[in-house]
Amino acid sequence: MTTPQDAQPGVPSAGRPEDIRAVPVRHPGRWVAVAVIAVLAAMFVKSVVTNSALHWDVVTQVFADKTVIAGLQKTLLLTVLSMVIGVVGGILLAVMRLSKNPVLSGVSWVYIWIFRGTPVLVQLFFWNFLGAVFPKVGLGIPFGPTFVSWNYNDLISGLTVCVLGLGLNEAAYFSEIVRAGILSVDEGQAEAASSLGLTHAQTLGRIVLPQAMRVIIPPAGNETISMLKTTSLVSTIAIVELTRAGQDIGNRTLYVIPSLIGVSLWYLLITSILSVGQFYVERYYARGTNRVLPKTPWQKVRENLFSRQVHAQPGGTA
Repeated sequence: MTTPQDAQPGVPSAGRPEDIRAVPVRHPGRWVAVAVIAVLAAMFVKSVVTNSALHWDVVTQVFADKTVIAGLQKTLLLTVLSMVIGVVGGILLAVMRLSKNPVLSGVSWVYIWIFRGTPVLVQLFFWNFLGAVFPKVGLGIPFGPTFVSWNYNDLISGLTVCVLGLGLNEAAYFSEIVRAGILSVDEGQAEAASSLGLTHAQTLGRIVLPQAMRVIIPPAGNETISMLKTTSLVSTIAIVELTRAGQDIGNRTLYVIPSLIGVSLWYLLITSILSVGQFYVERYYARGTNRVLPKTPWQKVRENLFSRQVHAQPGGTA
């Protein structure tokens, strides 16, 4: 009979496998790439910080300028209003596009075809100068008398033109996002809801759209960030938003590049906030599909900095 004292070194005892010593895989290429990137990044930062032509003191002044802050507020207002129109209009267009009624489906297809097929800048010009074609806007009986009318330029202000141009264009793109999300939901869900007596509207609002949100949210977040930057186009019709405010300061002081850098820092700040918000919204709607929710940025940092993980195969010891 063999006793633990008689067992030879390196030979596993009966009933218990030998402990496995896990050796981390070496990745020298990664460290070389990290070193190269670190050197290039250091060179870039040094050239930017020490370049006297950038005038960082002017950048800070532009960043906090009252005109720039007012332009930022108008940019945020345009983004919110345009996205509200885009989201509501996109959902309606997507539902119409998926309708079995050929008229509704055809109208939706034509709308999307026109607004996706023409540049948004052209659409802004169109809404801005539409008063030359229709100087009066009225309400009345179709093909009959008009009861009340307004002058187009008095009724449609510059801000309204921008919201219409950006929002209606966004609706065409957002409708395809919503349509893709609805089509990603299995048809059996709608059939089950119908068997329970739910109407089409109830099925769409309570069953289909909540499940489609995990597909809709990522591109919707991208569209929101894109809309924030697309608002810079309204400067072409004399609306002073964030980009136009920076341009005016640059043209007036001749510090064009520092002014644009100051404006760009605001865009980077807002898009970063929107990206964080998008992450948490995606995480919220991933609860029903993922057993383990995606880790938050802080959880990843805490895990990498404060946790020590030992990778071993089953049966091994840490």
